[in-house]
Amino acid sequence: MTIGRWGVWFSPNALPLADLARLATEVEGHGYDILWYPEAMAYEAMSLGGYLLGRTSKLMLGSGIANIYARDASAAIQGHNTLNSLYDGRFILGLGVSHIPIVEGARGHNYGKPLSAMRGYLEAMYAAPVQIKAPKRQVVLAALGPKMLALSAELADGALPYNVTPEHTARARKIVGPGKAIYVEQKICLTQDADTARRVAGEQLARYMVLPNYRNCWLSLGFTEDELSGRGSDRFLDAMVAWGSEDTIRKRLQAHFDAGANHVAIQPFDPNGGASPDWNALAVFAPGA
Repeated sequence: MTIGRWGVWFSPNALPLADLARLATEVEGHGYDILWYPEAMAYEAMSLGGYLLGRTSKLMLGSGIANIYARDASAAIQGHNTLNSLYDGRFILGLGVSHIPIVEGARGHNYGKPLSAMRGYLEAMYAAPVQIKAPKRQVVLAALGPKMLALSAELADGALPYNVTPEHTARARKIVGPGKAIYVEQKICLTQDADTARRVAGEQLARYMVLPNYRNCWLSLGFTEDELSGRGSDRFLDAMVAWGSEDTIRKRLQAHFDAGANHVAIQPFDPNGGASPDWNALAVFAPGA
């Protein structure tokens, strides 16, 4: 897999329809390598991937992540192979076990043990008798804990940690080893006003702070239960969302590379709030800018 250094991670779920294509075309126009997008209960991962691939010519698209409970293993590898065959190998299938409220509450499945569920899914996916072959396999796993990180090295082509710090990136590199890629997401807010940055960070992180998978990861990184209560402590918010001057934010991004990341995807929050990305920050942090 050809690994570009820079990407953008952003959720399209609440974007105006007109901004769906704008997001992909601006990310491509600024020279980023990959646009990552999530799957929850809005856009279906493969359909959205096809639409965005059709609106671009060289940008890679990555599901970040496609929920393994949203489709069976055969459908997942069919989607991977179909999109890569149709769009010149520009699709990365990011897979994850998601979270109990989505899997059981919204989708009506039983949430299995994450590691065994993912292992079984990957084994079934690779064994599926699909008739369309992809130019190459491009599968990465949403991975936070050591066991899922190890699985990403064993049975996938890399790891995609989300909501993490450079300290976690260093930990992940030790577990994954030198042979597989680590794609890291980093939230940013291009403002030098601390109150604004922390307000935006608190609003954006609220949905994740109630999910055990993330809380357990943050606790393992040294944050306390008190720091994860309410909107989150200033130390926690500052660790999750890099803010300040362009130079300050760039130093945080570089810290992930220094810790062993192959690729860093920024998630640029608008200091004014809202569901759209900070279009200005996309330009400011464009590769080569």
